Amino acid sequence: MYAQMVKSEATNEDPALLAAFQARIDAGEKIEPKDWMPEGYRQTLIRQIGQHAHSEVVGQLPEGNWITRAPTLERKAILLAKVQDEAGHGLYLYCAAETLGVSRDDLTEALLAGKMKYSSIFNYPTLNWADIGAVGWLVDGAAIVNQVALQRTSFGPYARAMVRICKEESFHARQGYHAIMQMAFGTPEQKAMAQDAVNRLWFPAMMMFGPSDKDSVHSAQSMAWKIKINTNDELRQKFVDQTVPQILYLGLDLPDPGLVWNEARGHYDFTEPDWSEFYDVLKGNGPCNADRMAARQKAWDDGAWFRDGLMAHARKAAARKMAAE
Repeated sequence: MYAQMVKSEATNEDPALLAAFQARIDAGEKIEPKDWMPEGYRQTLIRQIGQHAHSEVVGQLPEGNWITRAPTLERKAILLAKVQDEAGHGLYLYCAAETLGVSRDDLTEALLAGKMKYSSIFNYPTLNWADIGAVGWLVDGAAIVNQVALQRTSFGPYARAMVRICKEESFHARQGYHAIMQMAFGTPEQKAMAQDAVNRLWFPAMMMFGPSDKDSVHSAQSMAWKIKINTNDELRQKFVDQTVPQILYLGLDLPDPGLVWNEARGHYDFTEPDWSEFYDVLKGNGPCNADRMAARQKAWDDGAWFRDGLMAHARKAAARKMAAE
């Protein structure tokens, strides 16, 4: 089914329909599931929302590993709530994708077959408790920068899902920053752990916005359709500008020697991430790619009996309904 949904873009769509559709986009209207839309628009949304949903679900793995090892009961409860939120975000997004005619099973099978991706950041390990704080602060902070803009995306179900998700992501980022703050203002050993976590996760977090716009395959069309509201480079710059003052407040060293305030631009200059590393991770060669995919495959296999049971129940219910009629 997924393969059918992502076939090459139709070339025989009515020019009048295309023009009317673009006029609605330009006027700032929301496109709803039953509205006519170009096949390319539908395909782009399936790819983007599906990968976003997969990222939320896979994102539980590096943090879930630390629930039983949280340093206090309060931290355990906070982390448990955060991981639960990520599962909910995945659910909202899978539901939004389903309005486009693709099922959650289709999307999961595409992920497991290597036809869909998830955010590269989750292929990096969480080595200690400081990493959990850095993930909440930097990774969810980067996600918020991207997702606040997506509240204005042109597809109604996606935009509405982002409203709830952004509220919860704000909690995630705040708890992460608080955890890092406690360590940065703690013992020298704790501060060193916080510094190490920030150093290791800074550039992977920067990569979350995707490659520079000149190298991004889908950016131009997604911007025209207002699926994307801001460019990758604009979002990355916003993340840098809001995060550097937070690092300085914590008394930590900047993780990039190229981070310098540029008075003329009114922004921080920074070193470009190593995009060869980014593409290598996307190809499956990151530190945790194999572990993440193995976990998702196991979850899929272990849940087969439940999916089969649901389908059997649905068939029996349908048969009873037909018999009663």
